[in-house]
Amino acid sequence: MSNSVFFEFRFWLLVAFSLVLPVAIYVVLLATRSISRPAVLAFGVVLVLMAGVDVYLLQTLKSLAHASPSLADDALFNTELSIALYVLPAVFGGIGVNLISHVLLRHLAEAEERFDREHTDE
Repeated sequence: MSNSVFFEFRFWLLVAFSLVLPVAIYVVLLATRSISRPAVLAFGVVLVLMAGVDVYLLQTLKSLAHASPSLADDALFNTELSIALYVLPAVFGGIGVNLISHVLLRHLAEAEERFDREHTDE
């Protein structure tokens, strides 16, 4: 085992899933002029899954930091400061749930309108 969790592959996965991939997703969403509902749904699901991976990685890094002799990783992962690290997954998960909800609500509204149009004759 290395002396610090900052040299672990899981730490760099956490950086990728917490910073790099969400920024890439937001850039793609902002750069596109039009986007299909399945793509929006896929982005929402990806954000929720990324939030789950972030929480898992934070938990494993916390246990690794507890076992390592380094004090720097203990200060980040085993103190009250670690609560701040959970803000990003909460935000990404919340945005992902909002995207999924948006697609489902739009679909339901259109399905209700179709139903009303088809049953106005009765």
